[in-house]
Formats: sequence, structure tokens, C-alpha cells
Amino acid sequence: MLGMTPYYAVIFTSIRTDSDHGYAEMANQMEKLATQQPGYLGIESARGDLGITVSYWKSLEAIANWKANTDHLFAQHKGKTHWYKYYKVRICLVEREYDFRGKTI
Repeated sequence: MLGMTPYYAVIFTSIRTDSDHGYAEMANQMEKLATQQPGYLGIESARGDLGITVSYWKSLEAIANWKANTDHLFAQHKGKTHWYKYYKVRICLVEREYDFRGKTI
């Protein structure tokens, strides 16, 4: 569904604590739940010392509804109390996109 602009990107950058405390399981649950939300378009994620997750949405309303989802609120609370030393959320309007795909060997 990406490729049809404009749409919104929610950029979540984070630094994790040293303990897992069920993080991986909750992250998988939240990703699965997000796919069921109206207006969800996709997700990309990378983790090193700094984690970056970008989720894509059709509208600001869809983003607000996801943020207010009861299960997501619980995960947000656990993030603040157990999983993150730091995080930042940015919401951006994507007006244009392009990509490159190299030759397959």
C-alpha cells in the first residue's frame, strides 16, 4: 500500500534498558495488533544501540486511534516502566517517496 502519497510516518526512536522483561513477545503482539487497525499501511524496524521503528498510516486519525488502543496503552506503560531508557516519537507527513532496487545476482 505504500507508494500512494501522501501518508503519515510515525518514527519511534529508542534506547532500551538491559533487561528484556517480555519485550520481544510484546513487540510481536503490538506489530500483529497494529496490522489489524484501520488506516495501518506497514512497518519497518531496525535495532542496534538505538532502535528505530517507523510505522505508516493513512491519516492522523488512524494514528490517534492506534495510540489510544487499550492494549497499546498497556504496552506504552510497560515501555516507560521496564523497557526504555529513552524514546522519542515523531509524526511526519510523507509527500513523496522513491527507492532503488539493485540487480539480483
